[in-house]
Amino acid sequence: MSGVRVLTLGCRLNTYESETMRKAAEAAGLNNAILVNTCAVTADAVRQARQTIRRARRDNPHARIVVSGCAAQVEPETFAAMDEVDAVIGNDAKGRAASYRALPDFGVSESEKIRVNDIMAVRETAPQMIEAVEGHARAFVQVQNGCDHRCTFCIIPYGRGNSRSVPMGAVVDQIEKLVDNGYDEVVITGVDATSYGADLPGSPTLGRLASTILKQVPDLRRLRLSSIDSIEVDDALMDLISNEPRFMPHLHLSLQHGDDMILKRMKRRHSRDDAIRFCETVRSLRPGFAFGADLIAGFPTETEEMFARSLDIVDECGLAFLHVFPYSPRQGTPAARMPQLDRGLIKARAARLRQRGERAYDAHLSEMAAAGGTRSVLVEFSGMARTENFTPVVASGAPRGQMALVRINGRTADHLTGETVTADQVQTADLVTG
Repeated sequence: MSGVRVLTLGCRLNTYESETMRKAAEAAGLNNAILVNTCAVTADAVRQARQTIRRARRDNPHARIVVSGCAAQVEPETFAAMDEVDAVIGNDAKGRAASYRALPDFGVSESEKIRVNDIMAVRETAPQMIEAVEGHARAFVQVQNGCDHRCTFCIIPYGRGNSRSVPMGAVVDQIEKLVDNGYDEVVITGVDATSYGADLPGSPTLGRLASTILKQVPDLRRLRLSSIDSIEVDDALMDLISNEPRFMPHLHLSLQHGDDMILKRMKRRHSRDDAIRFCETVRSLRPGFAFGADLIAGFPTETEEMFARSLDIVDECGLAFLHVFPYSPRQGTPAARMPQLDRGLIKARAARLRQRGERAYDAHLSEMAAAGGTRSVLVEFSGMARTENFTPVVASGAPRGQMALVRINGRTADHLTGETVTADQVQTADLVTG
């Protein structure tokens, strides 16, 4: 191979940062190289990273392999010990060209491979200006990094450091550039996005940032948020949810569980009722709003009764998209020292939770198919698009990366179906938002 290839694992923030890694490596003159941007959210994510590295070496025996990301930050020695790896770069350094100019030579010792600093000493997050996100119809923009909270199950603060925000002006400049380059939709990303601005002068909130973006970039057609903590949503963001049509009616919630005792043991900041009330309030302000959520199955001390409350909260919050994690202990976290459940039981509960999620998604598709109407969509790839509330729909005839109007006419097992129509074929009353 020639050039620089990036293999991305994990979250949307990693997707964004992979582009900055690519740009930095190319600016440094790196060639015939594979950059692996890892995730550390579960022990399985670390295992997948190792598998990805071994596969990359088998397929590219002469390429230089550089590993970064959260798993590399938390466990640099694990990856430096792999014969397939030539260098390990920390999260704070992976977006800088100098990091790739200073790579060690092939065949050095494990300690010489490691270029990882103390992430907790990092106090700022520099804006990463990118012009495109390769392979994606929508663009991702990082506005915040790190986390000041210490949930008992979570290793991510040790991979990302404490919370740091990108100044609003830099975020707006980045989005203006992306819109100028043809992007109709931008997704705001961060490790703990709803903590945005607490470290900046004047302490702007995430809602204020989103409002400023929409005001100062009038040509941006769709603004979307990635995962948020609902208990930290501010009044300005609630106002956007209820009154701004360019703010997309879909949120992915960091719920983690449906039982109050487990939430306390996780050291979460919301209760079960907080989550249900938030979803009810948002839907009252904007009918058709869709929610996704992260849920963990098999957390230490979870009883069958406690687990049943996680099953029930799927319906009580009206969740349409579920991301289920079977709990796995991460060394160094408080939850790893709690009484653990049997791994077989954890996997079985995760499977049951996924089944409940599949039923909820099926009901969501049926409801939208029955409502019909014409919806504005963003085409992700040939024929596949997403509605405003992030529901997938297949309709031929729309080019990738472009906005289109699709008249919904049915559903399959996993997506809506429809036909592409022109604006003059749509009656105003037939156009559905949300």
